[in-house]
Amino acid sequence: MSEIADTGHRTAAAKVVEESYAFACMRCGHGWEQTYEIEHHVDAKGQEFVMYLADGHHVPSPLTRPTCLNCGGHVVRIMRAGQVSSVRSALESMHRRQAAERVARAGEAAAAADDEAGEPKPHHHWHLSDLLHPFHRKAG
Repeated sequence: MSEIADTGHRTAAAKVVEESYAFACMRCGHGWEQTYEIEHHVDAKGQEFVMYLADGHHVPSPLTRPTCLNCGGHVVRIMRAGQVSSVRSALESMHRRQAAERVARAGEAAAAADDEAGEPKPHHHWHLSDLLHPFHRKAG
């Protein structure tokens, strides 16, 4: 089956299927997903051809020479749908966790600065008995 240019004279498709792909640009790292309607047609000579539509517009096959939406590069990896969204979700989760850790560290640093600004704490000299104290049983 081949893909031919849209002549503007569209006939009813013999079959329409929907396929989704995930893309990742190997040049800039941009990732995206796109769903295509793939119309299967038969021309006047009986030859089968397909037309790809994305968001209702005729587009070239994403499998022949995909173009990065961000940088225009053509070194694009094509994957099954869901790959980009699952990675994006994991990255967002990681960024939220890192931001929460930064906020916690900033709070700890502020508390430590407040402690240093207040009365100086007496220096405690540790003894071995201090370290063993939690393990002592009370007679009772």
